[in-house]
Amino acid sequence: MKTRPTSVTVIAWFLVVTSALSVISLLRSGSNPRVQEFMSKSAVSVPVQYAMSYILIAGSIISGIAMLKGCNWGRNLYVGLTLVGFVFGFATSPIRTMLIPGLVVFVAVCILLYRPAATQYFLSTETPDDA
Repeated sequence: MKTRPTSVTVIAWFLVVTSALSVISLLRSGSNPRVQEFMSKSAVSVPVQYAMSYILIAGSIISGIAMLKGCNWGRNLYVGLTLVGFVFGFATSPIRTMLIPGLVVFVAVCILLYRPAATQYFLSTETPDDA
């Protein structure tokens, strides 16, 4: 088993921790009238927005754990779900410019996750056991 690159460790733990914190934040936002008012300005209903949020958060936690275990599908899941989230956000958000900083971070994370050292780590740990 290859040593996990530090960048992968940091990204994976960041995803797990921030996603767990996002669940708490999302649960608390349900009773905040300002949040409800902002969400109601979207073209998508508030319940659908919450459902999408929980799905994306769950996907981030799963992908972070998978990356820590060296599963190549974990980074692909992260990229795929994040792209879906951005497309959904750009299509429905009343203030699209708020998504740009997240997009910049996403591109930086993708660069780190698909560097040669990270790719070698993921591909070397994907081999099935013959036991």
